Amino acid sequence: MLPPEALRRPLAAAARLARAGAWARPQVLASLATGPRQNNSIFYEIRTYDIKPSKMKEFVEMVNKYFHLRTAHSELVGFWSAELGAMNKLVHIWKYDNFAHRAAVRHALANDKDWQGKFISPALPLIEKQHNEVAYLVPWCQLGKPPREGGVYEWVTFQMKPGGPALWGEAFQAAVNAHINTGYTKLIGVFHTEYGLLNTGLSRVLLSEKTLRFDVKEPNLLKAQQKIIPPLTCLENCFC
Repeated sequence: MLPPEALRRPLAAAARLARAGAWARPQVLASLATGPRQNNSIFYEIRTYDIKPSKMKEFVEMVNKYFHLRTAHSELVGFWSAELGAMNKLVHIWKYDNFAHRAAVRHALANDKDWQGKFISPALPLIEKQHNEVAYLVPWCQLGKPPREGGVYEWVTFQMKPGGPALWGEAFQAAVNAHINTGYTKLIGVFHTEYGLLNTGLSRVLLSEKTLRFDVKEPNLLKAQQKIIPPLTCLENCFC
């Protein structure tokens, strides 16, 4: 993860919005969820930025210097820089109470002159492309926190056949739990996408200092992997 000083500034603006009830107003309740989720309206926006190779150092320096202007508006779960499996890629995850909350935050950001002038305007020419997804935390996982700053993280993407968790949810859960139960990793979060790339399960784990990868011959892990193969179309990971 990036240094804590870039991520842990007071959420002053978010607190002001909360006091004003900007996202607490009644909303039309309609569920488009294709599978089980946490029993609340909270969702996570996963934003991926591909940075121009020659501009990565400059972009990270800008993040360290000015990103507190962004975290003043809403909660940042984490910000990672890919090292293996992908290059010049940054992934950051934002937590929102509901879609009205996100709309209020995006409106405030658009009108934040410091954020727009000091970060957005100079940062845009450094970005090659942007991608975002809306995802929900699966009901069998609680969002975890790393025991310390830094560390090595593995971001695993399970691209599944169409049909949603009703078709492949059980196999997906078994595969993730088998991975975690080896004792080599600490689970940070498991998500299911609803907007963006559909039929996708995402997991982020903190790897132990002992080893970056465990023995793939472990019986329970092999058994879980065999179950997830039929509904799986693509498996991708990167280390951050």
